[in-house]
Amino acid sequence: MSDRKQVRIHHFAQMKQRGEKITMLTAYDYPTARAFDEAGVDMLLVGDSMGDNILGYDSTVPLTLEEMIPFARAVSRAASKSFVVADLPFGSYEISPEQAVESSIRMMKLAQPNAIKFEGGRRVARQVKAVTDAGIPFMGHLGFTPQSENAIGGRRIQGRGDGAYEEMLADALALQEAGAFAIVLEMVVEPVATELTAALDIPTIGIGAGPHTDGQVLVWLDALGVGDWHPSFSKQFGAVGEAMRQGAAGYVAEVKGGTFPSVDHTFSD
Repeated sequence: MSDRKQVRIHHFAQMKQRGEKITMLTAYDYPTARAFDEAGVDMLLVGDSMGDNILGYDSTVPLTLEEMIPFARAVSRAASKSFVVADLPFGSYEISPEQAVESSIRMMKLAQPNAIKFEGGRRVARQVKAVTDAGIPFMGHLGFTPQSENAIGGRRIQGRGDGAYEEMLADALALQEAGAFAIVLEMVVEPVATELTAALDIPTIGIGAGPHTDGQVLVWLDALGVGDWHPSFSKQFGAVGEAMRQGAAGYVAEVKGGTFPSVDHTFSD
């Protein structure tokens, strides 16, 4: 991918206009981000999904800004071409626009991503406007919002029922008006996601939202087969988890059996 150009924020609007799908994967560390960057992924998301996928929390809620920053910094260092987006975790932006700007500036200065993302629609529109007015690119997140899991009654599919589309459209338009350059739609029924994509000037990035959004994002551990479970909207494009287990088992067997290290892996006089 040596001839690939660095992805910039204006490229996403251009991709939507010409119907080119946008690709996005989560990444939480340097070697993973480097591999995805070299594979040609357009955007890397340092998501608060790190909380339950990497740090072992029961949800994303306990994750702190201080915990996220070193991981986001590692991903930013690895990405030579991909556009890096970093989440703000729960509790770091909801209180006020001033808090959102302060947290965003802290993330941008210490981790150096290309953009910030946090959850919500009209309820956080003032925060989004303050962040974009500060010159910080912002990506929105609607539908199932993991940080609000307790308030919405668990991992529930969004967009169902009378008035659901109108409510979600109002939220999406509020984010667009506040300066968001794109919006993630998570676990949204396909007809609603499709209509939102057509109604918005900015790109939509789907996760469990059907094939007609402007792009797709997945948690990389789900996409590449790490762990024994993955959500139904995901697909396993690799078997990294099994390869890791087999590799580790081979290492254990050779060390226990005395065949590693061999003479090829030993220094001599």
